[in-house]
Amino acid sequence: MSAQSNLLRKLNIDFANKTPAARRRRQMAWTQRTRHLVQLGFALFILISSVIHHTAIEDATTASIDALCPFGGIETLQRWIASAGQYVPKTHASNIILLAALVVGTLVAGGAFCGWVCPFGAAQDLLAWVRRKLKIKEVVVPAKLDRILRYGRFVTLAVILFQTITTIKLWFADFDPYRTLFSLDWLYEFNWIASWPAYLLTLGTLAATLFVERGFCRYACPLGGVISVLGRFSLFRIRRVATACKGCAVCDVPCPVKLNVAEADVISSNCIGCMACVDSCPVHATLEMKLGPTWLDIVRKRKAGTPVAAK
Repeated sequence: MSAQSNLLRKLNIDFANKTPAARRRRQMAWTQRTRHLVQLGFALFILISSVIHHTAIEDATTASIDALCPFGGIETLQRWIASAGQYVPKTHASNIILLAALVVGTLVAGGAFCGWVCPFGAAQDLLAWVRRKLKIKEVVVPAKLDRILRYGRFVTLAVILFQTITTIKLWFADFDPYRTLFSLDWLYEFNWIASWPAYLLTLGTLAATLFVERGFCRYACPLGGVISVLGRFSLFRIRRVATACKGCAVCDVPCPVKLNVAEADVISSNCIGCMACVDSCPVHATLEMKLGPTWLDIVRKRKAGTPVAAK
């Protein structure tokens, strides 16, 4: 019996087919199925693009996985600005366009890219599903250590940008677990001697993610770090109505990135927008995706003369 089910039974929440709780459970299943289908669609698009790139005739111009990644836009942006339109090798105008789309999307919907679009996020969700099916015990990272480890995303980002600017090449491409897995180089151009660091890092990342849910997203993804900063200014955020909340903490259980949903008024910008917490809440309208960035709350409180709580 799951922890979530135990909590619900303690609260005497009825799961009969015609109760509001049952309808919420069906809604949760529909939302998550839709999300997984969207994830599958994007993952298949990247994989098919990789197959086409590898199997195209020599003189054909086909997009590589490097040109289909918004993080490539971050890596090449400095050179593109400084050199009036030149790109870091392997990147293209498509990277800048995808980066612009990502920035706009994040300012609207926060980390939804991570929860609905990113193929490597989908791979990690698949591993979490495998872990549950095999009944492998999940490794729970202590809260204090979790907060410290999340800064690893920014360390990774700083190292990548420094190396890319100084070497004028996609330095991280030689190690990136996402690129290693989805480029299909290991299938079409396997070269252990040249690529063993990438293979070992990818296998290690996937193995760790089997035990620590969304471990790469939480602690190492450089793009995730950028999104979490931009997400602070997003128009839509998941909010909790404290007066309606029963304190059951059921919403904490399904969160893939292990956020403290049950005690937050506005969910952290580390949220990936998967909506699992919203769907799992047994009390209607306690958790909702609402329009209104956190900075607007600060402005309203200051106008009303209300003290602004430190975040």
